[in-house]
Amino acid sequence: MILANGTRYDSAMQDRILDSLCARLNQRLAKPAPAADTVIAAIDRLGRQVAAGAFDEQIAALQIDNAEQYKNMAIRLLRRDYLEFKVRTELGADFSADRVTNPPQGLAPLRVLTRPLGVLLHIAAGNADGLPAFSVAEGLVTGNINLLKLPQADNGLSVAIIEALLKIEPNLADYIYVFDTPSSDLAAIKRMADLSDGIVVWGGETAVAAVRRFAHPGTKLIEWGHRLSFAYLSGDASRQALADLAEHIISTRQLLCSSCQVIYLNTADMDQVRSFCDRFYPVLEAEAQRHLPKTMGAAAALTLRSRTDRLEALLDGHGDKPWHSVLCSLIAKEDSALELSPMLGNVLVKPLPRERILEVLREKKQYLQTVGLCCPPEDREDLTQLLIRAGVTRITTLRNMSVSLPGEAHDGEYPLRRYLRTVNVELTAQTDDGFQE
Repeated sequence: MILANGTRYDSAMQDRILDSLCARLNQRLAKPAPAADTVIAAIDRLGRQVAAGAFDEQIAALQIDNAEQYKNMAIRLLRRDYLEFKVRTELGADFSADRVTNPPQGLAPLRVLTRPLGVLLHIAAGNADGLPAFSVAEGLVTGNINLLKLPQADNGLSVAIIEALLKIEPNLADYIYVFDTPSSDLAAIKRMADLSDGIVVWGGETAVAAVRRFAHPGTKLIEWGHRLSFAYLSGDASRQALADLAEHIISTRQLLCSSCQVIYLNTADMDQVRSFCDRFYPVLEAEAQRHLPKTMGAAAALTLRSRTDRLEALLDGHGDKPWHSVLCSLIAKEDSALELSPMLGNVLVKPLPRERILEVLREKKQYLQTVGLCCPPEDREDLTQLLIRAGVTRITTLRNMSVSLPGEAHDGEYPLRRYLRTVNVELTAQTDDGFQE
């Protein structure tokens, strides 16, 4: 299924639509982009429809345990106040207004214009339903035309959201093209890439590497790859802090880039690691019991993960591991390497004394994202600065590791800035005969 100029077409029409797409894009680019406020007003109305239950059926069809949490996140991201704060923070209140600079040494003044890149190709990942629509929304706010390649696992929610937006603001129809092109159709994806000024790619190393291979050398690549996040505990964590961490782990199932994969303890003593597991496991198990799987698929995934984990423990000689159930587990390891956990409530616990933070974390510097930091108040600033120097881009409390806050950067960068370009125009003096020199 393809969505072009607000109309659905069969996937078999892909080549014909791509044949005419260059001319359509040029016609649209010849006209001014829609004002950011127009786009924000339409997205805000869309958010109100989400809140009123317009997409409840599609969200329920996602077969995920945290469907209500997903819906609440969508409502928050689509609100006018959120979007306006995001624009002000990332771009400034008057980002589209021209300004004039006066260079030194008697050089001519320059007009400075902030303008859209032009055409963005969004290559969406398949692990977050609805995310493609949010990516397109960011492209629209910055005035870009958006080509969206849907992930193969998309269940139709993204298209439903986009079609609802176009009903609210039909003038945006020329700014959104949606293709269900399979990732194996590299020829078609390359044609889209050749038409684009920027490519926004969501996904892991394989997806990013593939885009780098076929993207034109002059095309701007905007990569949002997979990241690793962890908790760092120094000193005795309170019962509330442990409860917050358990809630975060179980509610996200560790499926997000900001989810805790490893719990690091500021120690080199494995006895302290095991003692922590003795204390934390009952809290984690209680939280898992409070959030039992609501779908058959989720329950099956937990059972499979649990059985696999037990088999691996037996092969590793740790068959008597006490911190384990079908719902969750703690895996105490002597090494300090940052790595992906088994997920779904199965967490790695490792020693990492503060003097080794840089040594250990710099090995994964390109993957670092969120740290949930728990420590005495007097140590927080020193540990914060140390973690920043190691390369992390986000430091939060344990509870808010996966909470998206307005105005936050994404992986250390403001997304909206990456979808714009700065144009300089030399100001020239006008002579009496009307010519400029």
